[in-house]
Amino acid sequence: MAGNGVFADIFDGEVYKYYSEGEWKKSSSGKSVAIINPTTRKTQYRVQACNQEEVNKVMEIAKSAQKLWAKTPLWKRAELLHKAAAILKEHKAPIAECLVKEIAKPAKDAVTEVVRSGDLVSYCAEEGVRILGEGKFLVSDSFPGNERTKYCLTSKIPLGVILAIPPFNYPVNLAVSKIAPALIAGNSIVLKPPTQGAVAALHMVHCFHLAGFPKGLISCVTGKGSEIGDFLTMHPGVDCISFTGGDTGVAISKKAGMIPLQMELGGKDACIVLEDADLDLVAANIIKGGFSYSGQRCTAVKVVLVMESVADALVEKVKARVAKLTVGAPEDDSDITPVVTESSANFIEGLVMDAKEKDATFCQEYKREGNLIWPLLLDNVRPDMRIAWEEPFGPVLPVIRINSVEEGIHHCNASNFGLQGCVFTKDINKAILISDAMETGTVQINSAPARGPDHFPFQGIKDSGIGSQGVTNSINMMTKVKTTVINLPTPSYTMG
Repeated sequence: MAGNGVFADIFDGEVYKYYSEGEWKKSSSGKSVAIINPTTRKTQYRVQACNQEEVNKVMEIAKSAQKLWAKTPLWKRAELLHKAAAILKEHKAPIAECLVKEIAKPAKDAVTEVVRSGDLVSYCAEEGVRILGEGKFLVSDSFPGNERTKYCLTSKIPLGVILAIPPFNYPVNLAVSKIAPALIAGNSIVLKPPTQGAVAALHMVHCFHLAGFPKGLISCVTGKGSEIGDFLTMHPGVDCISFTGGDTGVAISKKAGMIPLQMELGGKDACIVLEDADLDLVAANIIKGGFSYSGQRCTAVKVVLVMESVADALVEKVKARVAKLTVGAPEDDSDITPVVTESSANFIEGLVMDAKEKDATFCQEYKREGNLIWPLLLDNVRPDMRIAWEEPFGPVLPVIRINSVEEGIHHCNASNFGLQGCVFTKDINKAILISDAMETGTVQINSAPARGPDHFPFQGIKDSGIGSQGVTNSINMMTKVKTTVINLPTPSYTMG
């Protein structure tokens, strides 16, 4: 299982090692960082506290390794990615074990994340061969005033060193969604995993190690953000940053300088429910969208905006489904498990208490034990409550009753977030009109927000991010266009 068998090299008996130059190493700092099990609230694992000198070394090695990797044939890059995907799926059990203990992900969902990650890597290998195997040919006389005296050849070339920073809630899947596009495109990768989720990420990196990627091409550094966070994101050796997380991303984007950024920074995904909606479908999607993984998803339903005429009926249907949710340990595959940290639980509780003081209707009794918060539906929420605007990242969902579609759209668009939204109606014309009006990167019609399938474009606007993800978009984002122009001595025309 975790840290044993093929993974024995990554563990020294007390602390998990970091990965550099194709080897598992201990930090010269002699320090480590504790990873707290959200369920027991006790230290579960420890990882190396890398220092800035070690980051410098990693960057230096990554730069030289990338130069050689860029010369590796596309088919060979794809072959290694397919191999890594197979190894990752083969060892899903120990990686899933880490996800259960580090981030309290229900056991079945933890296994699903690892398998999905393997599938993503394989798909990325195939898509990369197609995208990067084609260039573009332009001729000069297609622009006014020119004869055919120039041939232009364009291709996609790698950016260099990609810094990948995934979040705690999907530390494997959102890591490989950055690693695989970077590698197929000819880049090297430096991974800085989240503290909660770092051990699962280290196991995932070892699967790439076992696949036989060149030394130095993939690095994984762990440590305190205060020591290496800014040092990494502002490092002159970084050519691109792909970050998924929260407010930290705004600070990163301001400091990063003139390099490409791929940022996904959370959301306040609104669910607009019209009078003609199938309320059973809505209720099922609210439960799935709002409470799966205890609401700790950027694409979770974060606020329900329901027409007053059907609000009572919808709330009753959702209440009945909330009552059936199981609450407990992730090892037991409970629907609701502890949130990731005590500070997260405290933040969620603060939003709940603010709603209580301002007379929101509690559809269930608020209950908390340690990091475990029971699912809570809040009805009759008003715009003056914090929960109407702030992202709880927990199993608490506000319902705001609206009297018009315009009122719902206004609330959605007044948010500083703009990741996803959804609308439930049987009228496709209304659905499209509302979708066009919602200021979000994606709108789901008659379904809860979701990031996948992983080859779909995924992006946010406003404070929800910069750039677009999804396999194809990530590959394109991690490359730049190279142009070669052939100048002819006289105009040339095929068959002329």
